[in-house]
Amino acid sequence: MYALFDDAGKFLAGRILSEAESSAQIELDSGKRVKVKAANLLLKFDKPTPAELIAQAQTLSADIDPQLAWEFAPEQEFGFADLARDYFSENASIAEQVAALFTLFEAPHYFRRAGKGRFKKAPAEIVQQALAAIEKKAQIQAQIDGWAAELVNGECPAPVQQQLYKILFRPDKNAPEYKAVVEASRKAQLAPLALLQQAGAIDSSYQFHWQRFLFDNFPKGTGFPAVTAPLPPADLPLATVEAYSIDDSATTEIDDALSVQGLGTGQVIVGVHIAAPGLAIEPGSALDHLGRSRYSTVYMPGYKVTMLPDEVVQIYTLDEGRANPAVSLYVTYDEATLEVLNKETRLERVPVVSNFRYDKLDHIATEAWLTDPALQVEDTPQPLLDKRDELSFLYRLSRHLKAGREVVRGKPENFNRPDYNFRLQGNGDQVPNGSETVQISVRKRGAPLDLIVAEAAIVANSSWGQLLADYGVPGIYRSQASLAPGIKVRMSTKALPHAGIGVKSYVWATSPLRRYTDLVNQWQIIACARHGATAALVAPFKPKDAELFSIISGFDAAYSAYNGYQAGMERYWTLKYLAQNSISDLTATVMKEGPAGSMLVRADELPLVFPVLGAQSLPRGAQVRVKLGEIDEITLDVTGTVLERLDDEQANQAETESPEDEEEAVAGPIAIAVDMGDGEDAATTKTD
Repeated sequence: MYALFDDAGKFLAGRILSEAESSAQIELDSGKRVKVKAANLLLKFDKPTPAELIAQAQTLSADIDPQLAWEFAPEQEFGFADLARDYFSENASIAEQVAALFTLFEAPHYFRRAGKGRFKKAPAEIVQQALAAIEKKAQIQAQIDGWAAELVNGECPAPVQQQLYKILFRPDKNAPEYKAVVEASRKAQLAPLALLQQAGAIDSSYQFHWQRFLFDNFPKGTGFPAVTAPLPPADLPLATVEAYSIDDSATTEIDDALSVQGLGTGQVIVGVHIAAPGLAIEPGSALDHLGRSRYSTVYMPGYKVTMLPDEVVQIYTLDEGRANPAVSLYVTYDEATLEVLNKETRLERVPVVSNFRYDKLDHIATEAWLTDPALQVEDTPQPLLDKRDELSFLYRLSRHLKAGREVVRGKPENFNRPDYNFRLQGNGDQVPNGSETVQISVRKRGAPLDLIVAEAAIVANSSWGQLLADYGVPGIYRSQASLAPGIKVRMSTKALPHAGIGVKSYVWATSPLRRYTDLVNQWQIIACARHGATAALVAPFKPKDAELFSIISGFDAAYSAYNGYQAGMERYWTLKYLAQNSISDLTATVMKEGPAGSMLVRADELPLVFPVLGAQSLPRGAQVRVKLGEIDEITLDVTGTVLERLDDEQANQAETESPEDEEEAVAGPIAIAVDMGDGEDAATTKTD
């Protein structure tokens, strides 16, 4: 005796070995024995054999018209044998009965299951809705198949082109456009990016990265709505200083300037003057909302997207030749000992006499020039000569301040790697298109002018951070609990120590034209400058203000995304530089283990980290010559193979990078969100 039974929605048949009231022991054709509850036993039969019955029933079921069966079915609940007798004949065979069971089970839009082989026909309106849904699904699948075929044939359907960045980076995995790309990738046996390039969906590597960035961060574009640029207060006092800024030539948002008074008197007053849009932009205003929607200026080689409209920037940038509104910090030092004697914050107009540029003056304003008054450098600009004594004092002060912070840090700051500057020839102030010639120059970290500006910013940011704390006015602080590995800088509203810089508290307040957190902190500092001890009562943001926490969260996310894009585009132009200069091999330093058994190395003369093979046995810090492989400008990927080790193995033992350096963000190949494992027939291909 055989039995047919339901095993979790799958119909099986086998020989009955034993049977009790509530269950039966059944042996399948495979020899496996299973215990089946009586409630799941649907049919007992003597012949044909189980395998023959299943095969015959499947063949018969394929010829049954579900709609005709639905019309034959009774209105009341019925069993599969009842339908078989109505559909085939009064003497329906076992195979015909099982065929009816299979049909009923596989047509849920026509028949509802009522348990143990029993069913009830669905109402006509439900059937019509289900059939319409099935037809729609079939049409969508046909569309997916058609789009996939076009992609395989090297053509990109317009709907896929329009959804390109959504498909790749933020997909709706149920969307037909996404499914078409997955299906085509499987059929063509190509990675999605390669498939889309072949189909012409991606025809410019630069535009691919730029449009991807806009999709994620500026879906409505980078233009500004019409706004009214507010003017600064007319009653600001005029400062009696001659200030000067020190920036790169590409800088248009000049946030900070310096001044020095009292040289030779025993007491020197150093002024740190910060552009003051916070004196006119009101919290909650349209301009405030505009700045908050962006959080920061976005930088990339050859282009930038500013946080504020140019008409606003031009009012507040610290341009030379005019008196600019500023929040000024004046610190009085003992000229001999450099002891701090006094600090004062003022709101004023500051005359700026010069906008000095690093890239034009670094070769002149060297350590020797700043420490040896007798040293002369040919073609030194007169404005720089006029400020030589002041800059020399600032350099002396900066080294003193840096040394003091390093005592607090417990170790020197690491300036062992240079900064790289990118210049694009041919794009002007327009968005680059990728055809420009790129120049990459090196600027050593800690250059004298750089050190002067950096230390002045630290003095201002730490002093104002403490000022806010002293008056009980909340601000947006940056802190770091220690220099232990894994302890990162975090943002909060509490005045906590910053171990990485070596100060008691630290805010960002020196770039209000470029960072929204600095503008927020400037509002709070202005309240302190105007109201002193009562500032907490009138400051825009009160203690434990939920709005501050929201700003921190939004800024953190946006700033990370912008920095990631900047790093990615610097990698793009570095790869372009390799191609434009036909560089096929370079020297590099081993960093740490990389993906798939490779090692990560850092190029010695370019801002590039990439994986190489052949360095697995080499220690961190080893210097090697590497043969470069093929460059992919879309994925920003390049690999290499070690040709030879260049350094002395024993001498290199101590030349390793610190854990701090390893934690520095490194731009690498991009990742897309297309999963080749989506779908029932998923392949095992992994897409980078």
